[in-house]
Amino acid sequence: MALSSLLSKPFISLLSSKPSPDNKNNKISPTSFTLCSSLKTKQSRVTKPATLSKTHKLSWQQELKQAFQQPKSQNLQTNNDSIDCNIDDIDDESFQKLVDKRCVDNVKMLIVDAVQNAQAGHPGMALGMADTGYYLYRHVMRYNPRDPQWFNRDRFVLSAGHGCLLQYVCLHLAGFESVQLEDLTRLCKLGSRTPGHPENTVTDGIEVTTGPLGQGVANAVGLALAEAHLAARFNKPDCDIVDHRTYCIMGDGCAMEGITHEAASLAAHWKLHKLTMIYDDNHNTIDGPISLAFSEDISARFKALGWNAITVDDTHDDMDSFNDALLSAFGDTEKPTFIRVKTLIGRLSRKEGTSKAHHGNFEEDDVKQMRQKVKWDSREPFHVIPMVYREMQIQTDHGEKLEKEWFSKFDYFKTNYPEEAAEFEVLLSGGLPPNWESCLPEWSVTDPVDATRGYSEKCLNQLVKVLPGLIGGSADLASSNKVYLQGSQDFQHSSFYGRNIRYGVREHAMAGISNGIALHKSGLIPFAATFLIFSDYMKNSIRLSALSHAGVIYIMTHDSIGLGEDGPTHQPIEQLAGLRAVPRLLVFRPADGNETAGAYREAITNRDAPSVIALSRQKVAANLEGTSANEVEKGGYILSDNSGKSLPDIILISTGSELCLCEESAKILRKEGRKVRVVSLVCWQLFNRQPKEYKEHVLPSSVSKRISVEAGSSMGWSEYVGREGIVMGVEEFGASGAYLDTFKKFGFTEENVTRVAKSLLSQY
Repeated sequence: MALSSLLSKPFISLLSSKPSPDNKNNKISPTSFTLCSSLKTKQSRVTKPATLSKTHKLSWQQELKQAFQQPKSQNLQTNNDSIDCNIDDIDDESFQKLVDKRCVDNVKMLIVDAVQNAQAGHPGMALGMADTGYYLYRHVMRYNPRDPQWFNRDRFVLSAGHGCLLQYVCLHLAGFESVQLEDLTRLCKLGSRTPGHPENTVTDGIEVTTGPLGQGVANAVGLALAEAHLAARFNKPDCDIVDHRTYCIMGDGCAMEGITHEAASLAAHWKLHKLTMIYDDNHNTIDGPISLAFSEDISARFKALGWNAITVDDTHDDMDSFNDALLSAFGDTEKPTFIRVKTLIGRLSRKEGTSKAHHGNFEEDDVKQMRQKVKWDSREPFHVIPMVYREMQIQTDHGEKLEKEWFSKFDYFKTNYPEEAAEFEVLLSGGLPPNWESCLPEWSVTDPVDATRGYSEKCLNQLVKVLPGLIGGSADLASSNKVYLQGSQDFQHSSFYGRNIRYGVREHAMAGISNGIALHKSGLIPFAATFLIFSDYMKNSIRLSALSHAGVIYIMTHDSIGLGEDGPTHQPIEQLAGLRAVPRLLVFRPADGNETAGAYREAITNRDAPSVIALSRQKVAANLEGTSANEVEKGGYILSDNSGKSLPDIILISTGSELCLCEESAKILRKEGRKVRVVSLVCWQLFNRQPKEYKEHVLPSSVSKRISVEAGSSMGWSEYVGREGIVMGVEEFGASGAYLDTFKKFGFTEENVTRVAKSLLSQY
């Protein structure tokens, strides 16, 4: 298509448009919308000026002539991007289209230069979606690069994280301090702010850490959920202090991953209408065309789930169609919107449209040809047209203005709704009001026995009364996990203010969505619950919680072979070992009510790290003598010891429901004259962080006779028992039977612990 044909289309600006109710079959045309003079409509999302200043046009004139206006003597058919009219004579809207197109050319060349310089990276998706990415950052999204954490900013997620170079370029051009031109030259280099996949802890402007495909889709659902929840709780008829949108770009690989289907199903069920999913439909994955393994109608799938599904055939020559699709998204108040954008992977290059464009650099003659196509031949690598910065500055200035207006609105909110404002400010400052931990229950030795999941339930229902951000749910196991927040309604379309989230049987999406809620950074404290065995379904998302510093609380009940009758398929063996291996993840296995309360205190206090609280189904003492909620912060501590000022003969180390077995065994051994220390190692990670002197105090290196007792994999325990110690664990898949019978079968009785201890003590 010649650009002259593009310029002849009527321009529909998102700034002043509202959707027409007549939008049958999701086919969008310019006549589907009527112009509206009001700038206060909630559909106002774009900052495109109605008229361009003479100075602005003059600054661009020479660049546009060089790029698009061919001398009359040349054959116009040789360049589809040439124009057959004088740039001086075109109207403002057409002029802006040319400006946008030249900005996109600059985006593409920065992508090519970065990949060539690094000799690494993923240019394919970035080149194919350059038009869409630029349009979002220049004309659509509300953000302020001078304050990247402004609360009411729009959120953007790149689920197809391999295309992060596109986002880095857009962040740089938009004025984010986190991505300087030098950072683009250091793509994928050690220690750079432009790693090979986006990481929110490395680069301001990156909301979530994505990598494994599909994760970002679930994260985006979590971000949209957080916005809907807070808007329902705090917005007033005369004052909306929570009003932003979530955008996510996903790819063909994301569409294939199961987590995407799970999360998309929930987004539609909840009617998260401020969520816009943009699908980069380039028909390629790493191994080749998607026809090798994928033939479904993805638009039909999303439509069947309950999304507003729209197809955009061409953004390169017709950005108006994408503009119109966004208008439809903004006008829909019942459904999230799925915009399928048909693109060419590796656009411009010889690899265009093939899987070879997915990753890797280009041949030098290919780069030369790409430069010629966009009239870039004489420019040095990493060149930025000065006017591109000024163009993006328009959106930056608009974002700064919006932030100032938001703070003025919040001042009004504080004056007229002081109680709600106070709670909202607690959330924005981290979600932890002063002295919040005092609400946690305490137990005495006379309290009735219960499973630690029961003590957890009591903790949660006290915490929800004082923590305004506590929100979460279970994967269809709320009654078994005991995580339902009494007195709080369910989060549903009719009650977005509800704090009980019904995830259904969708463990993986639950974890990914929880990451999005946590990384909304609005003081919400998400928890996600299921059986410990099903943490395997969630492992990738749990790992990303740790990598992205998302303070999700994972509540995992039925934590050992002690759950009994359900048998090996439901009895976790290796799960604790696998979770403990994840860096930054705090794994707690409390032994009673006291340690359960301590685990919650530490999990909530550590807002920049996720936690797993592994809880029993079988009953244990409410207050096992010697346990301490306060000592949980150290990860491990001495439960009991009759050694006095001397060293113990033997140390018994345990966690969870097996700790009482060690204590009972110690009582028997002490009656026989032995000096026995019992240590609760409730959280390995916290214990490992303690000073060397403290760890030596709890586990003196000169005491070599040690036994660990835990009804799970023995992996990792040798670090604590040493070479001469004994690890009592489970090396099989468990067995079906009553929990006491199962424990007895695998040797978890006080009699067997005592027998093993005596055997060890008898050795020289």
